[in-house]
Amino acid sequence: MIPPIASNFVAGESPATALDHVAARNAEGVNVILNLLGEHYDDPSAAASDATAYRALVRDIADSDVDACISVKPSQLGIDIGEDVFTSNYRSVVEAAQDAGVFVWCDMEDADTTDTTLNAFEELAREYEGGVGQCVQSNLKRTSDDLERLADVPGKIRLVKGAYDESPEISYKEKSAVNEQYREDLETLFADYEGKIAVGSHDPQMIEYARDLREEHDREFEIQMLMGVRQDAQRDLAADGEEVWQYAPYGDKWLSYFYRRVRERKENALFAVRAVLGI
Repeated sequence: MIPPIASNFVAGESPATALDHVAARNAEGVNVILNLLGEHYDDPSAAASDATAYRALVRDIADSDVDACISVKPSQLGIDIGEDVFTSNYRSVVEAAQDAGVFVWCDMEDADTTDTTLNAFEELAREYEGGVGQCVQSNLKRTSDDLERLADVPGKIRLVKGAYDESPEISYKEKSAVNEQYREDLETLFADYEGKIAVGSHDPQMIEYARDLREEHDREFEIQMLMGVRQDAQRDLAADGEEVWQYAPYGDKWLSYFYRRVRERKENALFAVRAVLGI
C-alpha cells in the first residue's frame, strides 16, 4: 500500500486507482498522462509484461470515457535488451492504442538511447498519422538538430529541460545555459514544427514565454507537469483556458520513483516534509 506521503506523487498501484485519479483531475479541468512505473529491464519477459499491461490500459481508458493518454519509457519496453525488443513492444502498444483511440507518448531517457528512440518515433508517427508523441531534452546539445530533423514528423513533441546527468561534452550543465537553450528550442518548435507542441515545464517563465510565442505564431500548445508538483498551478492554468496535462505514474514500483522525485528538487522535499507534519 502506498503511504499518504508518496500518494502525492503516485496515482495508486493499480489501473483502477489510476483511472480514479484521472477522473478526479478531469473534474478539475486537467487531463492526465498515465505511466506504468518500470524501467531499465534486462529481462525480456518483464518488458513484454509491461507492454501487455499498456495494451490493457489503453482499452481501459477507452472504456472509461476519461481524458487520458499514456506515456512509455524505452528502457521499460526493452531498449537495454535490444533495439528489436524495444521496437516490437513499442509497436504493439501503439497498435493497441490506435485501435482504442488513445494517444501514446514516449519518454526520453539517457543519451545513449536517443537515436533508437527517435528512429522508432519517426517511423511510428508517420505510419500511424500522428498518434504518437516524443519527448526531447533541451539540455542535450544535439536537440536543436533533432528538432530540425523532426520538423515534418506528424504527432507531438514534448519539450523538457532534461533530468539526466550527461557528460559536459554532450550536454549543457549550467542552469542558465539550459534555460537559454530551452527558449531557443521553443522558438524552433513554434516556428518550424508542423505537429503539435507540448511544453513540459513547471517553470512559470517558460510557460509565459510559450504564451508569447503562441501570440506571435498563432500556434496552440499544451502544458505538461508532473503529479505532485505545482498542482495548484495546474488547476489555475486549466481554469484560465490552457490545455493542461498531468503526468501521473502508477504501479507497485513506486518507492524508487518517489525518492527520486524528492531528491531531485528542494521544493519536492519540502512538500514531503509538510505532508508528514500535516502543515
